[in-house]
Amino acid sequence: MTDLILHHYPQSPFAEKARLMLGFKGLSWHSVMIPAVMPKPDLTALTGGYRRTPVLQIGADIYCDTALMARRLEREKATPALFPEGREAVAASLAQFADQVLFQHGVAINFQPKGLASRFAGMPEAVVKGFIADRQALFSGGAASRLDTSVALSQWPALMGRLETQLQRNGEFLLGDQPSIADLAHYHPLWFVASNKAVADALDNYPAIKAWMGRITDLGHGSSTAMEPAEAIRIAREATPEAMVKASFKSPGGLTSGQAVTVSAVDYGTEAVAGTLVSEDSEELVIAREDERAGLVHVHFPRFGFKIEAV
Repeated sequence: MTDLILHHYPQSPFAEKARLMLGFKGLSWHSVMIPAVMPKPDLTALTGGYRRTPVLQIGADIYCDTALMARRLEREKATPALFPEGREAVAASLAQFADQVLFQHGVAINFQPKGLASRFAGMPEAVVKGFIADRQALFSGGAASRLDTSVALSQWPALMGRLETQLQRNGEFLLGDQPSIADLAHYHPLWFVASNKAVADALDNYPAIKAWMGRITDLGHGSSTAMEPAEAIRIAREATPEAMVKASFKSPGGLTSGQAVTVSAVDYGTEAVAGTLVSEDSEELVIAREDERAGLVHVHFPRFGFKIEAV
């Protein structure tokens, strides 16, 4: 088993999802702290410009987006399964809904005035302004737009009511008696709300949800050890990217291996990463790129939610 390195910061909801995936799998990993806002020079040396949190590194292979990380961890350790056999599409679709819709609601509820005041209490005004400006830039140029807080608050009872009913009637987790990627994806936006005392009351009156959140929390984060960013970059530079399995896959865009391409998210954080196409299949896009610090790396993206274009 190759060492797993997670580039993250403590307050990131998607990083919490990744940490729980590692805990669910019972894996050991190295923890590299990254800034919450740009610039992130050590991270982008590995990713080529992709800035979203978290990023999973395995040697010289760099995995972007938790949806793809989940599939890579499934390959690292098959059981317990994030995508239960026979319910793979249901689990992935529920997770996608939570990562997109429920996450936007959780962010909007956090970023109402009282939520911001609580989350940034005691911090210099310049830090707060810098964070807000960074997040505005994050959502510029993509298909996603920030959800208005009033809309999020209006729709919240519907989202929570459905989840509460599901958990009351269908066992301890969303797909029954065992957790899956659907649970972890639904958990992290609610964790983000619960972690802010000014808005945590949005989860009041939902006892089944609170009990379920306790069960997810109990999964833990696995076993982690701290690692400096420079060490992670050294590991990438001295490693060789994993050999890709040849697959008979017809590229929807007519692309061929070795072609110069760019890959970028379509919703937010849309900075393009340039490289040479190594492989693509129904779930994954892989490009090779050279960095003066990290050397030759393969950067992996999920197909859904990203676009790939010939240069």
